[in-house]
Amino acid sequence: MAKDPSRLGRIADQIQRDLADLIRSELKDPRVGMITLTGVEVSKDYRHAKISFTTLGGPEIVLQTQQSLQRASGFLRSQLAGGLTLRIVPELHFVHDDSVERGVRLSKLIDEAVASGPSVEPGKDRG
Repeated sequence: MAKDPSRLGRIADQIQRDLADLIRSELKDPRVGMITLTGVEVSKDYRHAKISFTTLGGPEIVLQTQQSLQRASGFLRSQLAGGLTLRIVPELHFVHDDSVERGVRLSKLIDEAVASGPSVEPGKDRG
């Protein structure tokens, strides 16, 4: 069991950096386009790593990218083994991070609300 949470963070950061390099330079799957790794969470026993990613495109592109990354996880895991100083290299689980899309939607809603003007005249009470 991991007793040092800062070590978990350092390992997660290292996995994120190494995976980004591997996906860019070693992964030859054309279905994996331009992706950004937004975060890595490593379990306390180092057996699992949840990798969050974003990509441009609709839901079908996201699903295709996620499936391709999951299929390549064995290769990526074996390549990671050389750079990590762990007895056990975590099993990789790729999940789409939709926070960017949610942020864009919220920003548009805020812009629309501001553009529509105030619903109450200044200085007047609603009640």
